[in-house]
Amino acid sequence: MRIALDAMGGDNAPRVTVMGALSAVKEDPSVTVVLVGDEQAIRSHLPAEPPANIEIVPVTELIEPDDEPVRAVRRKKDSSLVVAVSMASEKKADAAISAGNTGALMTAGLLYAKRMEGIERPALAAFIPNRKGRVSLALDVGANMDAKPIHLLQYAIMGSLYAERVLGFERPTVGLLNVGTEEGKGNELTKAVYPLLEKAELNFIGNVEARDTLEGACDIIVCDGFVGNVLLKALEGAALSIFSQLKQEFTASLINKVGAAILKPSLLRFKKRMDYSEYGGAPLLGLGSPVIKAHGSSDEKAVKNAILSAARFVRQDVNGVIQAALLANLEKVSEER
Repeated sequence: MRIALDAMGGDNAPRVTVMGALSAVKEDPSVTVVLVGDEQAIRSHLPAEPPANIEIVPVTELIEPDDEPVRAVRRKKDSSLVVAVSMASEKKADAAISAGNTGALMTAGLLYAKRMEGIERPALAAFIPNRKGRVSLALDVGANMDAKPIHLLQYAIMGSLYAERVLGFERPTVGLLNVGTEEGKGNELTKAVYPLLEKAELNFIGNVEARDTLEGACDIIVCDGFVGNVLLKALEGAALSIFSQLKQEFTASLINKVGAAILKPSLLRFKKRMDYSEYGGAPLLGLGSPVIKAHGSSDEKAVKNAILSAARFVRQDVNGVIQAALLANLEKVSEER
């Protein structure tokens, strides 16, 4: 299996992308990682004799984090991000991964990998750790700011199948993010999509509120990209604030420092549960080829887990399963209308 990795994408590239690739192929020797980027920069972080399942595809351009996505993808065709995605779309690689510009990755996915049949708008999924010790998959969290009811139905189907095939969840529950749990609550979009989710072959449990997401109210949280992005950034901000305040309190006095030392094992376990690097990259679901978005501040472990997650995505033929189930569900909903 070949995974194309944008070696230049992310805050700490190419050092962490190269180290993450080395860790991934060591853990799973059946995976070959193709590092796409500045060859000299990549080789500076590789051993003198790299493993046989590490390859390099040299490029001459780089898409910066602040580049305008569409213009950058169209003008920088020899950039590491575009070449990685094009390799997946041309079947020169089984999947593509980048920790770079999110908008550019989505644009490249649409231009090169194309949409899956029956998908109007691909969705960006994100992992949200919860109190049950696992994660909820939220989508869309920013790929599309506006959406129609049929788009949210597609998000629900794709997210449910990804959770089942890649995360190993049995009959994952699906919840519609709303301002109340009652069926009639919400805006026109949520009211219109509710009956569609009920009719689809999903384990739909109804509406869920934002305050219940960290409680693990459901496995799949469905929403439009505007609401999902606000939810994700609010949770990220809250987590950063909580950790910052805890650190401040634990170092405020000698007694607090002693207490912190006693609690350290528990705090480390808590931090691990909340650590995005444990879950690898976020899939861009609905594209014709597997494309994974890693966090911009990914470390070596996050890159490694993103690669291993992409490998599971391919082995489980998630795109093929999504395609078949999507068409079946859409046909059923259409017949019942």
